[in-house]
Amino acid sequence: MISNSKGMHPLLDSVQLRQLADCLSLGDSLETLAEQWSFNSPLELLATSARSMNLDWLESDSGDFAPETLEGFPAKLIHRHTVFPIERGTGWLRLAVSNPFDFAAIDSVASAMEVEVRPVMAAHDTVQKLIKRHLGVGSETIDGLIALQRQQSGDVEMLEGIDPDSLEDAEEAQQASVVGLVNEILSEAIQARASDIHIESQEAGLKIRHRIDGVLQKQPTPPEMNQFRAAIISRLKIMAKMNIAEKRVPQDGRIKLRVSGREIDVRVSIIPMLHGEGVVMRVLDKSNLKFSLRGIGMPESVYEKFQKLIRLPHGIVLVTGPTGSGKTTTLYSALSEIKSEDIKIVTTEDPIEYQLEGINQIQVHTKVGLSFAACLRAILRHDPDVVLVGEIRDLETAENATQASLTGHLVFSTLHTNDSASAFMRLCDMGVEPFLVASTVEGVLAQRLVRVLCDDCKEQYQPNSTDLPDDFPVEHRLDPKLTLYRPVGCESCRRTGYHGRLGIYELLVTNEEIRQMMTQTGTSNAIKQVAIQNGMETMRMDGWSKVLSGVTTIDEIVRVTKAD
Repeated sequence: MISNSKGMHPLLDSVQLRQLADCLSLGDSLETLAEQWSFNSPLELLATSARSMNLDWLESDSGDFAPETLEGFPAKLIHRHTVFPIERGTGWLRLAVSNPFDFAAIDSVASAMEVEVRPVMAAHDTVQKLIKRHLGVGSETIDGLIALQRQQSGDVEMLEGIDPDSLEDAEEAQQASVVGLVNEILSEAIQARASDIHIESQEAGLKIRHRIDGVLQKQPTPPEMNQFRAAIISRLKIMAKMNIAEKRVPQDGRIKLRVSGREIDVRVSIIPMLHGEGVVMRVLDKSNLKFSLRGIGMPESVYEKFQKLIRLPHGIVLVTGPTGSGKTTTLYSALSEIKSEDIKIVTTEDPIEYQLEGINQIQVHTKVGLSFAACLRAILRHDPDVVLVGEIRDLETAENATQASLTGHLVFSTLHTNDSASAFMRLCDMGVEPFLVASTVEGVLAQRLVRVLCDDCKEQYQPNSTDLPDDFPVEHRLDPKLTLYRPVGCESCRRTGYHGRLGIYELLVTNEEIRQMMTQTGTSNAIKQVAIQNGMETMRMDGWSKVLSGVTTIDEIVRVTKAD
């Protein structure tokens, strides 16, 4: 958005403008000047300086600029001088500049494009966001690669050394420019809060997507990046200690990084596909570790019941849901709540996602015979009080978990089922006797993750009753003053309207009536109805309560759950 910078603050005089010019040319912070001259922020100082020089002020990077504005504009000028063309006419060009006193930059653009340059002042961050959004991830490094220029690797630091033997066939992948490009791809994804990075080789070229708040978002990439596809993948293989010469079979690896002072674990999976190898990287940000049952959106009624379950002396507590629904985070949060010097907690996981202080964790290695079932048998010889099994996948693991609970241990685990009641049938389908399931499973927590509305841009609206789902609470459906919230999109949420995620839950606590139904092999639906009659709130119900409280939207609940 461009404004003419009209404001109430007095204009800067010539002496102040010279001080500002010196500050910008040296790259110093504007905080001191802003405070000294009684401005509320450096942005207000810059906006006033634009007004003082009779320049327009670019308030944000959210404006729509015609794609043809970039046609024929040298990318190296954009990156070298941190400028961006925003409008073109016959014989003139409007140029967003972060330093209007850099006359050499303005003259370079005027000379290269043979036009009159009309500067528009903007904050440095605003110009950088324009460059990222319109030129794509890695555009600056691509420009450097094409020009065969060496550049810094950025603020990404490897925490483990690279195997020297892997470098012989990877000279291109080890060039400073390729290293910088890969680091920029990783750094951009981490800054965007991506949980996964997808690098896909397709016929049309290389495609990069980030999974942010559970939804894949395509990232703009310069078309020239496609010619460096092999070098990018080779560099990632080297970082993850994979065999870079092997392109026929899937490979898995791990990268430990420090990005802008934050320790990051990246799990890398590479699979050969039709047009080349595809890469998916799971980003685990250790700096964002906050394992708290209250912090993940658990309602108070569910929290109180779950607290009782995780403190039982023995039995099985299951958490169910599809991949990526936050089951591991919930279990880690439960362990964090109950861990103490009085009890021994041992986990077996595949893979170990986060290292927990005070908890003994075992990594599954199926290739050498160390499966969940084998780990569980060994764990029981280590005198544990609480055992976490990453997932019950087969009959052997299910039977061992059942035996562990019968011998006085509290067992936590996960299952892939659609709701809590289906967990009982899933164990029976694996081959566990119904009476054993009924006597050992103390409770099942089913969950999904929904996106949270961005507080900076969400807006109120009054929905039509016809637009509400059929199972929306009747008392609210009939309320003519019903007010809900919907997403809008702004800079802080990257124009998605959402920022972050939280869980919606249903907790089925086993009682005598449900145990009786289990021994008689009752259906999942019948068990669910009995649980609802006994006070269980389904995930859908929990979702509607979060919609009514303005935390999320109807679309999010419909996306991740089906009607009861």
